[in-house]
Amino acid sequence: MSTPVVSIAYHSGFGHTAVLAEAVRAGAADAGAEVHLIKVDEITDEQWETLDRSDAIVFGSPTYMGTASGAFHVFAEGTAGRWYTRAWQDKLAAGFTNSASKSGDKLHTLQFFQTLAAQHGMTWVNLGLLPGWNASTASENDLNRLGFFSGAAAQSNNDQGPEGVHKADIATAEHLGRRVTETALVLVRGRAAA
Repeated sequence: MSTPVVSIAYHSGFGHTAVLAEAVRAGAADAGAEVHLIKVDEITDEQWETLDRSDAIVFGSPTYMGTASGAFHVFAEGTAGRWYTRAWQDKLAAGFTNSASKSGDKLHTLQFFQTLAAQHGMTWVNLGLLPGWNASTASENDLNRLGFFSGAAAQSNNDQGPEGVHKADIATAEHLGRRVTETALVLVRGRAAA
């Protein structure tokens, strides 16, 4: 049985998104993937090749001014050659983001990732969790406490550093990494059997 390769292509402006990227990595590794963390603002030719051989790519960025960061947009534009050759066709994709506000237009960032993945012909893996923290008996410590479906969304106070990333958001990002890997295992096994 082949081990799925999961790469996490992310940008982190102040370290909060890097904490989430590490959580996605931990969840994916725990589920059995070969995992690679790739900082898109420092990407090398070798890391581009790693993305090309990956079974799944998880996109991550803070939400700045209602969308992914400028550094992530530069990376996205840099994928145009791969779009033209369909190099990422039929890979899995997923995403995560962080901002200081509870909503903060994070959905738009996740939708940007979804559109990028769709343009590449990738298959989107959603979070697969019901919303948490939406009843009087619920808690801010619930998984998916912010109630996003498209991907993992986190909220970090703007007066705290990376140590302030909420534990529930870290656990939600770990869940996303596991879910992507479990889906990639089905994909890899299916291709091997075909």
